Amino acid sequence: MARSSKLPLTAAVALALSLALPGTGVTQDPTSAPVMYGGNTFSYTPNGFSLVGDAEIMQGDNRLRAGRIEAFTNASSNLTRVEATGEVFFVTPTQTLRGDRAVYNLAEGEIVLTGDVIVTQGRNVMTGSRLVYNVRTESARMEGAPTPAGNRVQGVFYPNGTPAQGN
Repeated sequence: MARSSKLPLTAAVALALSLALPGTGVTQDPTSAPVMYGGNTFSYTPNGFSLVGDAEIMQGDNRLRAGRIEAFTNASSNLTRVEATGEVFFVTPTQTLRGDRAVYNLAEGEIVLTGDVIVTQGRNVMTGSRLVYNVRTESARMEGAPTPAGNRVQGVFYPNGTPAQGN
């Protein structure tokens, strides 16, 4: 049975991916911003499109980068789901999430990263094998990666004011 850890919202690795409106302190739903995309190769199908080579999709201040991105649309041509493979990065102004694969469900506002998952925020780091993060609610769940001691979530958290080694 895999162990898991609920990330506390007050921890530095709480993965606050939401966007703040300048000067207001009001949180904006990041899934309502326009979606921009780019890649070395673009292919279109009636059900969506794919980007290959330096592929990226940006929405607000969030960016999904990977070797390959498949985007799926509904009958109204609205983007519904994005799947990224290869070395995948989901980057925000304050965090970087890295995994081998990601599925982003836009309707749910949920991104799931799997594989060798690494979350960084400043010097804080957390590792595991599966991360589920909701960009609207800022809730997250990291599941552990196999280790000799069993499935474990591991990390290091530096409280504010803790100096780096060697400083």
